Amino acid sequence: MTVSPVAYPVRPADLPTFELRDALIDAAECRFDPELHTGPDAFTTEADADREVREAVAREVCADCPVRGECLELALRTLPEGGVWAGFTADEIAVLAAARLLDQVA
Repeated sequence: MTVSPVAYPVRPADLPTFELRDALIDAAECRFDPELHTGPDAFTTEADADREVREAVAREVCADCPVRGECLELALRTLPEGGVWAGFTADEIAVLAAARLLDQVA
């Protein structure tokens, strides 16, 4: 089954959060291997080297994802504690979100 990219007439930033989430469920490349983007469960330790390799592969998957913009917008709104979202780690998302907030108040 082939999934077509989600085509929205508006920018991801203009979409309600539930539509962003639905777009990811339907078309995100990570839906085939979510653990690649989230890492192991909370009861499993992941060595730093393993995490770095996993995140690098996840970033490659994100690079070609048809809903990368929606994913980034959702991550900026929800500030995930971990994982790779739109090719960014949770720490990188936090920095981007803070910069965006500063731009909004400036």
